[in-house]
Amino acid sequence: MRMPSVRGYWLQHLRHPFRGGTEQAFMSGMNVRRSSGKRGRPRRTEVRFGPAGWMYKDWEGIVYPKPKPPHFDQLAYIADFFDTIEINSSFYGPPAPRTSRQWVQRVSANEGFRFTAKLWKRFTHERAKAWTRSEVTKVRSGFDVLMESGKLGAVLLQFPWSFKRTEANQEWLEDVTRTFNLYPLVLEVRHSSWLTPDFLPMLAEEGIGFVNIDQPLFSKSIGPTAHATSRVGYIRVHGRNYKDWFRKKAPVEQRYNYLYRADQLEPWVERTKEVAADPATREVYVVTNNHYKGKAVANALMMKSMTVGGTVTAPPGVYEAYRESLEDYADPAPESELNTY
Repeated sequence: MRMPSVRGYWLQHLRHPFRGGTEQAFMSGMNVRRSSGKRGRPRRTEVRFGPAGWMYKDWEGIVYPKPKPPHFDQLAYIADFFDTIEINSSFYGPPAPRTSRQWVQRVSANEGFRFTAKLWKRFTHERAKAWTRSEVTKVRSGFDVLMESGKLGAVLLQFPWSFKRTEANQEWLEDVTRTFNLYPLVLEVRHSSWLTPDFLPMLAEEGIGFVNIDQPLFSKSIGPTAHATSRVGYIRVHGRNYKDWFRKKAPVEQRYNYLYRADQLEPWVERTKEVAADPATREVYVVTNNHYKGKAVANALMMKSMTVGGTVTAPPGVYEAYRESLEDYADPAPESELNTY
């Protein structure tokens, strides 16, 4: 597949870097973005909370009962507590259409439920050579099922910190977004070289959501933000495990082994409300990616309660494991309900 030439915004951003500072660059973009929004009659913004992924062995005995009741459905169970789950497995390989249909069926009891899905790493992390048409078809065949069922909220383009703003990477990103522009796209970049004055307005022009992230902050990492560039707002908290975040030999589980305190989540609750209040935003996804031993579930419940008010219902094992953190925000679901999934 021939890589397209860089055009318009992409090339302009690369050749004219902002010299006034990162924060001013983002605020300048926000002012442009907000002034173009249409203000009028009140409208409702859907805010959905949930964890990244649901199939983790270390969730057994915490998020899920151990042993599980016969025919226990992990996905249906999580969908009873949350209105979204970020599909993690699609990063490692695109789901088959049959798998996507099964996912849709398993969450059917929650009418307002929406999946978000990470794009296959072939398009975000394996960039040594151009992808093939058959690889694109594999992705589309599974995502189309979710889209046509009305259960696909967003497709997440998650790029690593090493994906810096260069001409080649600008070109790659443009090609990826054009290839999958039939889906509601949201973009996560982690390196601050992307923070140019016109970057947010460019995303708004293309209808691509900006992913606001909480991550361990090292040299040139993007810090906390509250930006909205499309009808889909997205917030993603990874945890703050500084020790293992960039350690090459650290197990994946350890990178995400972090439990947020309520005072650490409060600023993100305010950012969630700010993103939701943007005139163009129609739905917001708040995803917790600190998944080790169900910490993502605990923190998603806390954020949901802190944002919408009142207590929420928690899986009993999660409540017991993280009672000190959850007792002001959640009540445990009855153990007897575990046999209904």
